[in-house]
Amino acid sequence: MSSDKPRQDFDVIVVGGGPAGATVSAAVALHGHRVLLVEKETFPRYQIGESLLPSTVHGVCRILGVEDEVAKAGFTPKRGGTFRWGRNRDPWQFSFALSPRLADPTSFAYQVERSRFDAILLDHARRVGVEVREGCRVTDVIADEQRVRGVRWVGPGGEIREAGARYVVDASGNGSRIHPHVGGKRTYSDFFRNIAVFGYFAGGARLPAPNAGNIFCAAFEEGWIWYIPLRDDLTSVGAVVARENAEAIQRDPVTAWRGLIDACPEVRGLLDGVPQATEPPYDRVRVRKDWSYWKSRLWRPGMVLVGDAACFVDPVLSSGVHLATYGGLLAARSINGGLTGLLPEDRLFAEFETRYRREYGLFHEFLVSFYDLHQDERSYFWQARKVTDVGTTELEAFVELVGGLASGDTSLGGAGPAGARLSAVADDFERAVRRLPDVGDLRNPLYESESFRRVFQEGTVMQERGLFGGPLEPETPLRPGGLVASDDGLAWVEPGR
Repeated sequence: MSSDKPRQDFDVIVVGGGPAGATVSAAVALHGHRVLLVEKETFPRYQIGESLLPSTVHGVCRILGVEDEVAKAGFTPKRGGTFRWGRNRDPWQFSFALSPRLADPTSFAYQVERSRFDAILLDHARRVGVEVREGCRVTDVIADEQRVRGVRWVGPGGEIREAGARYVVDASGNGSRIHPHVGGKRTYSDFFRNIAVFGYFAGGARLPAPNAGNIFCAAFEEGWIWYIPLRDDLTSVGAVVARENAEAIQRDPVTAWRGLIDACPEVRGLLDGVPQATEPPYDRVRVRKDWSYWKSRLWRPGMVLVGDAACFVDPVLSSGVHLATYGGLLAARSINGGLTGLLPEDRLFAEFETRYRREYGLFHEFLVSFYDLHQDERSYFWQARKVTDVGTTELEAFVELVGGLASGDTSLGGAGPAGARLSAVADDFERAVRRLPDVGDLRNPLYESESFRRVFQEGTVMQERGLFGGPLEPETPLRPGGLVASDDGLAWVEPGR
């Protein structure tokens, strides 16, 4: 099929304008390259995933130069999370600060309306030189045997367009239609084989200060519920339950959603007398399933996957936007290097893939163990989500995905060692949670947990780079022959350069 207009050429074409696409496009444009971003919707548009981590706010956003604008948007500050989860039936706090009393300048994030947050990132990409075309649906990639060379899309009026580029970035989300062009397969997690039903209320009670902006997650017999204070008059509430409930939920989402809220006394009490939201787009109850997955390949010559096109893991610790923006930044470093030709392409993208897989692997490993904390002998949901019940096939696939990189143990070579590792992480974190009631507010025992520190380590490095212009400790490669980030955080360089 031929284009209605002559083909244009760019250095990079990004498919998708969410946080991953906006991050990679802005980071490449900041190095002076010509970037086209093609987005099928017109912003602002609705998206779930409203709870951020500090690494995105103080790391990626500061590196891109958009942190001040995000700060001025008036989003609800989030100091951490509050959980009714685990063997202790009393709620406990997840704080981003080493000490709840002595919070550092980056020990908070935001609860955001994604329609507004994503539009801020996309508008910033425009300002730094990205050519953004909304209402355009990419239908195919242009490729030959050697590499991907461009994309074909349909414009708002049905016109067909083509554009060429040295690199194509698929940031088009979990519904991507072009990720198969990278090769490999998308593997869905059996352990996180869940379904979510979610909607909004026009207000709701808040936790006591200083935790009023925290996300609240409560485990109950059927699964767990999130409660996110977006504004004084808007609260996001969703239930995550077993996939076996899909038929009933899809048949009547509103009734199912209300019933699950009623089954969780803590959340039901926060919403007593509060009406369901009626302002669009928050007036709908939505369903999402099959959300925990990864791709066995993340790049091929000329094309790279980032954000939900590459991977997603269970949302209980709000890792979605972090993994998306982090993956976008990693890809931009490799693309910037590939366009200058200062380092071999294979080496640049091996660095991207190694680090992206490692970060996903750390969250996957930690979240499996986090689920293992909760004990409910009566509940099908929780009994099916114990470390001892993780399927051998899934463990083998996970080991193949990350090798020994997640744990730092290069001997992690099979399902048995992986299962032992997951049990050890669960035990380590449980010990830290048990110490929470006894330490007051002088220190945060979660940061004394090796597994907890490891899962947030890369985010901390990004925050240090954003705040101080580089990590406080000299950055070392993840593996022999590996690369490190440049001073501006937007490229890869040899260690010591």
